[in-house]
Amino acid sequence: MTYAESIKAGFRIVHRNWQLVLVQLGMVIISCIGFFVLVGIPLAVAFVMFGLDLTELTRLKDLLGAVRGPSEIISRYFGLLLVVVVSFITYLIAVTAFGLYVFGGSAGVIGRAVRDELLKFNMSTLFSEGRRLFFPLLGFTAIIGLIFIVVAFVVGIFGGCIAAIVSAAREHEATLALFLGIFFSLILLCIGLILIMGTLAFTVYGMASIVFKGIGPVKSIKETARYLYRRPAAFWLYCLLFMGYILASFLLILLGTPFTLIPIIGSILALPYQLFSYAVQSYLWLVIVGTTFIYYFSTEVKPYEPFEVKVATIVESSTQVLDTSEPQAPEQEAPPSEKEEKE
Repeated sequence: MTYAESIKAGFRIVHRNWQLVLVQLGMVIISCIGFFVLVGIPLAVAFVMFGLDLTELTRLKDLLGAVRGPSEIISRYFGLLLVVVVSFITYLIAVTAFGLYVFGGSAGVIGRAVRDELLKFNMSTLFSEGRRLFFPLLGFTAIIGLIFIVVAFVVGIFGGCIAAIVSAAREHEATLALFLGIFFSLILLCIGLILIMGTLAFTVYGMASIVFKGIGPVKSIKETARYLYRRPAAFWLYCLLFMGYILASFLLILLGTPFTLIPIIGSILALPYQLFSYAVQSYLWLVIVGTTFIYYFSTEVKPYEPFEVKVATIVESSTQVLDTSEPQAPEQEAPPSEKEEKE
């Protein structure tokens, strides 16, 4: 399957299941309400319990300036800081679990739509796929998080080495140091982009292997590594899609910039525009998921299915031949021989 065919099919799947965009918007709204409930309300209660006036937050800068050091802040407002930290960590855990559940359900719906072109969106399918894929995706994202940490560590090491080389060259000649700084910065940028894009592509195709094959996180890591090694075109497809997503997001930011310049009406129109912008970004992200899933299915899963389908068709046809319910006509007796007729 070509890139153009995969992208067109991805748009068709998301257009057929456009309710997934509303699900993503609902997730954002619920996350905002959850922040108010899990962080805002405990913080307000803590302010009241510790006898702090919320109207004095405008003098927070003067209050922090009067305090001698961070240790004095912690000793004076330890209970308040504890409430803030616990409530924020609880919010992060709840939002992460809820977002992973919703994304797993959306990925499962897209995976079913890839297999069956006539399948349409259904909330029961979303919930069932979310339950089925929650724990595999949880383990997979945990492994991917560790990979991201390793990638960031490697990029940091390269950056430190480049800084040391440039500082050593600056002691001898400024022109050489400037050239080396630009040269190594471009190299570091290319290495960082390749590592980040490779990790993101690995994440999406790994989720596709979990959705279609029903395997665990560790096995999906191995399967995805072999798949991207055999088919580097899948990596370039994701890079193309991701660059298109970045360009569309940049255009949305540019279109929303004039709202910040309008004094009163701009702030009123900013919220609907933010919802519209997030809806467009969610739609494009679902298109990326649908396109990569289609490409993975056509290159990794579907090539192994025709043999199974042919075997099932042969077995079904043979069953239909043997299991006939209609009565058959009785066999005709052979005509008597000429000798018997003479007798």
